[in-house]
Amino acid sequence: MYYLQNRWKTDGKKLVYYGIRSGKNLNRNTVKITKKKAKIISILPKELSEKEKTVLKNVISSGAVLPREPKKTPLSLAEAQFCTRCCANDFIIAGLEFTNDGLCAMCASEHLTRDFKSVVPIIEKIPRAKKSRFDVAVFYTGGKDSTYLLYYLAKVLHLRVLALTWVIPYASESALKSIENARKKLKNVEFITRSVNPDDLSKIYRKLYDLNENTCACPSLAYVLFYPTLVAEKVPYFVAGNEPAQMTGLFYNNMSPKIAYKFPDSKFLNFAVNLGRILTFHPPLRRGQFHTLATMKQLAFGTSKIVKLSGYRNELIENVVTAINEVPEILKPLKCSVRKSSRSGNIPAFVQVDFDAISGGKYEWTNIKELITEECGWVAPEDLGKGLHTSCKIEKCKEFSQFSRFYHMKSTIIPFSAIEISLASRNKNITREQAIYEIENTLGFSLEEVPECEIMKDFLKK
Repeated sequence: MYYLQNRWKTDGKKLVYYGIRSGKNLNRNTVKITKKKAKIISILPKELSEKEKTVLKNVISSGAVLPREPKKTPLSLAEAQFCTRCCANDFIIAGLEFTNDGLCAMCASEHLTRDFKSVVPIIEKIPRAKKSRFDVAVFYTGGKDSTYLLYYLAKVLHLRVLALTWVIPYASESALKSIENARKKLKNVEFITRSVNPDDLSKIYRKLYDLNENTCACPSLAYVLFYPTLVAEKVPYFVAGNEPAQMTGLFYNNMSPKIAYKFPDSKFLNFAVNLGRILTFHPPLRRGQFHTLATMKQLAFGTSKIVKLSGYRNELIENVVTAINEVPEILKPLKCSVRKSSRSGNIPAFVQVDFDAISGGKYEWTNIKELITEECGWVAPEDLGKGLHTSCKIEKCKEFSQFSRFYHMKSTIIPFSAIEISLASRNKNITREQAIYEIENTLGFSLEEVPECEIMKDFLKK
């Protein structure tokens, strides 16, 4: 008797696996099928004739159809299989595969992703700007990661920093206090705040809720608000406060291929890009400027044909772009700035700082929290055990919606927090015990709607 295995689902002309596969099948989550194959699969489980086995040869070899009953998805953490090394388990990441030794797919493939630091250029030194009042800009939320980045740039490198904060209805009290304290403590930082008209924000959030079942638009909406300012001020660099686990997580979520992590330092690929710009009478790009243009163009004009053909698409960003277009007027300054900066070459470079390197070799959450509390007046969330995403009241709601949609195979997007907390424990940024505490107590991995969803729904009712 042959069965369609758990977490596999037909999607038009292909079979799709909802999970993270292990070994040689890592990130091989799709199998092409014909109408004939789809017809056989649709009536499984059944005994297969030799002819049917031949028809389904590639499907059987992929592991999607096998002569064994499928493993069931756990209904709770108590039923889950945990990785023997990190906190990853097949409840928060349904469809997570393990080796015979009990290592999850992410731990088993650590050697493949050890050097996956960032999909944007990593920079060690930021020179003093000659044509701007600022050396660097930071998207600052008041959370742990962005506060540490702000501290490093302002107090360690002594740069002239432009801190960009945006008003959202869900900012946590601890984040707001952290922003206010940072204003007082960091004298070489200039803070700028932007907000969206409440009526316009409601339109965007309602559309986004229809698409994602949550209203999380950060940091994309911040890019829309602040890119014209970065261009006008001629800021040479801007940095997002993403720790290593967030960057590597894009690979395991099938959003960034291996080449994306090599592109920033690839002389050939950068030469090819600049050759195309020169031939179209545009100035060549310096390191990081391509990533800025790619990011801003997607927000302003939608996903490019090249990205669509690549197969590495970010459903969440595409949905944010669709939602923002509910208020097309908000994009006019961005579109103008993208065109103007692309023609002039006055493009702030999108770069990343290696959090592990600048914090002594390992970005340990406990030590970082103590440091930024002392140096920046950072205020921890009410639950002191929380370290992942501390700046927003609806983080649990976002996690719940992503978890629920993926668990029930409505979306191929694996919950970001599930991957990030697992990688953080794998990489020793946090202990396995601390990570499991967060999973059990501070994160939104639940089959029942979490109370924080009411905060979001109340805003949508206004």
